[in-house]
Amino acid sequence: MAKVVLAYSGGLDTSIIIPWLKENYGYEVVAMAADLGQGEELEPLHEKAAKTGATKLYIEDLREEFITDFIYPTLQAGAVYEGKYLLGTSFARPLIARRLVEIAEKEGAVAVAHGATGKGNDQVRFELAVKALNPDLKIIAPWREWDIKSRDDAIDYAKERGIPVPVTKDRPYSMDRNLWHLSHEGGDLEDPWNEPKDDIYLLGVSPMQAPDQAAYVLIDFEKGIPVAVDGEKLAPIQLIEKLNALGGKNGIGIVDMVENRLVGMKSRGVYETPGGTILYAAHQALELLTLDRQTLHYKEQIALKYAEMVYDGVWYSPLREALDAFVKVTQKNVTGTVRMRLYKGNCTPVGIKSPYSLYNEEFATFGEDAVYNQKDAEGFINLFGLPLKVRALMERKSGLR
Repeated sequence: MAKVVLAYSGGLDTSIIIPWLKENYGYEVVAMAADLGQGEELEPLHEKAAKTGATKLYIEDLREEFITDFIYPTLQAGAVYEGKYLLGTSFARPLIARRLVEIAEKEGAVAVAHGATGKGNDQVRFELAVKALNPDLKIIAPWREWDIKSRDDAIDYAKERGIPVPVTKDRPYSMDRNLWHLSHEGGDLEDPWNEPKDDIYLLGVSPMQAPDQAAYVLIDFEKGIPVAVDGEKLAPIQLIEKLNALGGKNGIGIVDMVENRLVGMKSRGVYETPGGTILYAAHQALELLTLDRQTLHYKEQIALKYAEMVYDGVWYSPLREALDAFVKVTQKNVTGTVRMRLYKGNCTPVGIKSPYSLYNEEFATFGEDAVYNQKDAEGFINLFGLPLKVRALMERKSGLR
């Protein structure tokens, strides 16, 4: 019997996909669950997957790989999609797809399957990764094939087959959680006029419920990578978990946005990224201290393209690899310590130091100095403004002004 490997989470969609694949394709179903730090027990999925018809379940701990190979490069690039989204779901998909392909090759499967809908971005991210890594694998996307048209239909399908699911019609949010973030979509959030309810947040509290006293945290970076919190060296997983707890407590990292999906429609999502928001703000502050003007400004342009590529699912592409090479060079001197103040949703750098600082107080001071001759500025301005002066003279001579 031919095999298919399913990217499995134990949620509503993938729970019903197992029997659907067996009923409609006659495949033996092997499930693969990626542990990216969901914060919930994955072990019970063995029993759940077996009860719904899977012959085997792989539970893969990909947390550290997720951080070092996907989160940190994107952080170093400063990539943010449409000014707000820190790409928590976007860069998880190529990692899941990579492991999906590896297990399919190990199992001798002819196909892989996923639970992404035909309206979303994840279908693109999963499938582009599979095409890049093993173009011979067949890809099955049930949401593009079956007669189920809504989440309510999916819940009914599950009940008919005795499949317990963690989603109800009373709380119909589609959520994606990992070490980096938690996203919420659907339900009452589909109307952008509706304010998110305070009880929606699971990684922290709303800014209004945060403490009335500011919290401070020190973050050490080495070559653009965070390595310590408050002077304590931490492994990647522990570092992000600690910042998530601190940020969540202070209402940091809540984003409510209407974004442009790759497939052409706008969608509304509420994202919680407490630790990631702290790291982005701290990393940016350190770059302002350690990067020269030309490199910093060009890197800002690169960040826009990098974010778009990650969002669009083209992680495994020559251009992203080339951009990584550029970013890596820019990070050579992004080493130092940033002091952050966290207060009711606000995340503010309030102190920066680095052995590679390009800030020179002797040049920048408003007091008396002996190293900067202010008279030199006159010649600089004359040369810098010469094209404007020549154009003005021409317009006067030609009667244009």
